[in-house]
Amino acid sequence: MPSVPSPVITTAGLVGGYTAARATGVRPLGGVVLAACGAAAYASWRRGAGPRRAAALTGVYLGAFGLSHPLAKKIGSWPSVLAVTAGTAAAAWAFGGRSGGSDSSGGELIPG
Repeated sequence: MPSVPSPVITTAGLVGGYTAARATGVRPLGGVVLAACGAAAYASWRRGAGPRRAAALTGVYLGAFGLSHPLAKKIGSWPSVLAVTAGTAAAAWAFGGRSGGSDSSGGELIPG
């Protein structure tokens, strides 16, 4: 079974976490979604890019979550979530190793 690309996991964590918290009114539920997807993304990055890069990308993911809050005050909640999600997904794709921007065979999604 092919693995889920890490940009998909980080998108699910950031957008899904926000959606879960907003829809239920239970902010810790959004945190559970964020944490679960963060752990899955870290595992994917560790396998594909090694522990140092996995730690750095986890920092990007958590930093994006933190940045979304003050950014939301400037541009609104959904635009903020979508902006930080796009940046995180781009970083995961660019630096996440074979599971970041590749298909299940290990080849690049965009042929060079």
